[in-house]
Amino acid sequence: MFRQFMLGKIHRATVTRADPDYVGSVTVDLALMEAAGFLENEKVEIYNITNGHRFGTYVIPGARGDGEIGINGAAARLASPGDLVILASYGWLSADEMARHMPNVVFVDGVNRAISIKGLERN
Repeated sequence: MFRQFMLGKIHRATVTRADPDYVGSVTVDLALMEAAGFLENEKVEIYNITNGHRFGTYVIPGARGDGEIGINGAAARLASPGDLVILASYGWLSADEMARHMPNVVFVDGVNRAISIKGLERN
């Protein structure tokens, strides 16, 4: 049996840009993508702590180290610059994978620099 688990997340990131005219997705600083284990075009769920909106989209890489969390396309109507968000990816795991899986959880500061990463030691 396979069950769905969180694979990685970026916790309490600050939205830096919201562009409704861009064609879909969320642009994420490449360093944060790698730390969370996100892959380009991977589906993520976004939970807006500021206003309660929850939505899914896919990830595209931004410049490494610039702290960008840019909400693009229609989703830009659900988040504004300055909002706090959680980005999470999920995947299906077998029983063997479940036993040893630990998601990568990236905690960031107010300008979206990683200050702590949990979970890497068990993957």
